[in-house]
Amino acid sequence: MGTVCQTILTDQPIELSVLERAVADPRLGGIVTFCGVVRAVTGDEQTSRLEYQAHESMALAQMNAIAKTASEKWEANVAIAHRIGVLEPGDIAVICVAACAHRNAAFEACRYLIDTIKQDVPIWKKEFGPEGEIWVSGSEKVK
Repeated sequence: MGTVCQTILTDQPIELSVLERAVADPRLGGIVTFCGVVRAVTGDEQTSRLEYQAHESMALAQMNAIAKTASEKWEANVAIAHRIGVLEPGDIAVICVAACAHRNAAFEACRYLIDTIKQDVPIWKKEFGPEGEIWVSGSEKVK
């Protein structure tokens, strides 16, 4: 099992159902999906929009490696999609989907996908709000 590894980096809206269909397999009983949505408030600060930028070839290569690792470790079908460009509150920024024979493995695989993407993939986020704009690296803001 664990033969589907789909990764997408796009400036277009991401369709959740497309990714879930990509990993679906009648032999796999657990499908777990994580959707990261742009918030209108981060901590105490308003967010009017975000801008995601990426080193596209490096980001896709890293996303592919992460998908492959999860697929092999949890015998999972996986799909990852991340938006780049300008996003508004309510827009989906990232989706990770893992399908496994059992739910525990699917949850673990999906958690690995999003945590590792946030940590390792060269995608950068700039927040825009009433106080101006600020680059965000992980959980730290960089002025």
